Amino acid sequence: MFNKLLVANRGEIAVRVLRTAQAMGIRTVAVYSDADRDALHVRMADEAVRVGPAAVQDSYLNLDKVLDVALAAGAEAVHPGYGLLSENAEFARRVGAAGLVWVGPGPDVIEAMGDKIRARATMLAAGVPVSRGSGEAPRTVEEALDAAASVGYPLMLKAAAGGGGIGMSSVSGPAQLAAAFDQARGRAERMFGSPDLLLERLVSPARHVEVQVVGLAKGRVVALGERDCSVQRRFQKVVEESPAPGLSARTRAALHAAAVAAAEAVGYCGAGTVEFLLDPATEEFVFLEMNTRLQVEHPVTELVTGLDLVELQLRIAAAEDVDLGTVVPEGHALELRLYAEDPHRFLPAPGAIETWNVPDRPWLRVDTGYVAGDEVTRHYDPLVAKICVLGADRAEALARAAEALEEIAVAPLVTNLPFLVEVLAEPGFAAGGYDTALVDRMTR
Repeated sequence: MFNKLLVANRGEIAVRVLRTAQAMGIRTVAVYSDADRDALHVRMADEAVRVGPAAVQDSYLNLDKVLDVALAAGAEAVHPGYGLLSENAEFARRVGAAGLVWVGPGPDVIEAMGDKIRARATMLAAGVPVSRGSGEAPRTVEEALDAAASVGYPLMLKAAAGGGGIGMSSVSGPAQLAAAFDQARGRAERMFGSPDLLLERLVSPARHVEVQVVGLAKGRVVALGERDCSVQRRFQKVVEESPAPGLSARTRAALHAAAVAAAEAVGYCGAGTVEFLLDPATEEFVFLEMNTRLQVEHPVTELVTGLDLVELQLRIAAAEDVDLGTVVPEGHALELRLYAEDPHRFLPAPGAIETWNVPDRPWLRVDTGYVAGDEVTRHYDPLVAKICVLGADRAEALARAAEALEEIAVAPLVTNLPFLVEVLAEPGFAAGGYDTALVDRMTR
């Protein structure tokens, strides 16, 4: 196992990785920007090194600086967490070239699954169901209209290099496509460095269901259950749960098999997630994307399996012989994302935390990068905490989640906690019969 690990991230995910690494006896190195000088992850780490000013491009995304810190500190491995550099193939390649271990899949795998057009072709070849879509990226409005005529409307315009729900927009017909195409290409270029777009048939209504996979030695891939992530606003997840409610045993098995096939097709190693869109009426599903990293919502899988996914990542990266055997999830887990944002307009609301009260319950887990006295800065993602509960079944998990939300107090920071309470009380969600349009229906 590694003696020293650099965590190339911030906030709650950095804290999450640090806790497991330190429990394993690994010395840790954190990086921080000027805005995070006094952050919790900085205080927790054995060592902490400044990487730049507040702007993320000049600090956490500064490949040269982060790698220099890892080398100077004597780290043997780099854990990227999620977001930031976690799916940056160039950084992963440079970490390996410098003689350090990248905690995650290889850069070739990151590239293969990071390009939506290439990933789609790979899934087709592996027999994984995909939605009807364009085979190549259209370069002009005329090419896009021709491709759309074959794909059919309504459709999704997706940045080929995008991910995590970012860089997507729906298009209902030719006129809307013609008006949106050049703007979407420009946005993709600015956000992801490539203007390429994928046109894909819109699945609506849809459930967003994903499968946690772990790639072990000798090409073996294990599915650790699925998560329903359909509670979303602007394609960003708000509530996740495991197992996905109401799925037939046949569909659950098919989802797991498709996810394993997807991971095997690229020789996946480590923890990753294969995402699908599922028709609520027929339970037919299609591949959406693969996240070649740890997911924000990984705690719900940990709660129902009893596994520590970060520990698995580290042991696999250290080339240890990890044998999971047969994993059978038990119980039901929910994760609710607490954001520093206006609970009605969903706009970021940074500010100081003076009160931070979280009840102590054996069934409650709160992952956060903050405590009382800290400040949620305007410079980064407004995620404050992940409120996670475990119950014997979904009814108990829902009741415990409602109890946790009633007792948690974060002030005077403005958060979306009132909205989370509304989600739990929404009849469709409570019954488990919801889809990705739930939040839109609630906020009309």
